[in-house]
Amino acid sequence: MKFPRVSLCGLLVISFALSCNSPADRMIPRKICGTPVDGSLVRPFFTAADRVHEFTRVDRSEAVTAPCVLLSGPDPVLDFHFSWDRYPRDLMYRAENTGSALGINAPLAIDSPYKTVVGTNGAVSTTSCKTSGGQYFTLTLQLPQIKLTDGTHRKDIEKFMRAYFPATVRTLGCERTNPAPPT
Repeated sequence: MKFPRVSLCGLLVISFALSCNSPADRMIPRKICGTPVDGSLVRPFFTAADRVHEFTRVDRSEAVTAPCVLLSGPDPVLDFHFSWDRYPRDLMYRAENTGSALGINAPLAIDSPYKTVVGTNGAVSTTSCKTSGGQYFTLTLQLPQIKLTDGTHRKDIEKFMRAYFPATVRTLGCERTNPAPPT
């Protein structure tokens, strides 16, 4: 009679563990725009995960500038812009002269192996990446559902970009010819 009790206890533990995951957790994809991602890095940006799907025009083999958007229902959650350029982008110049870096509010440069600017509603990272599309790769992330004045997500955005950008660069098949351009 001990066997059924042990099996029943094991089943209860497993079902309790599975029930702890919210439906949103189960809907977060393991890959976003072709890059493997840890769901815990994305979770802070989801208020609900309703019909999570991706719209992408990114083609790594062509290395053509293109968007990729992760949506929850009709609403964009993560809005990426993949860009290959001949010359490095000066992200802080744009930020200081226009008030935003490619639509990123309150941008601040962070200490990173890649040139990276993080704001309240997104981030931009760039690095040398020699491909058929150019000498540099830049990834812009915008979070349209976050209000420009809401600074509570800045650390989550930084943590996400510190993991996602290098993981994306590894998927591009580029030659890193030199370190990130100076800030």
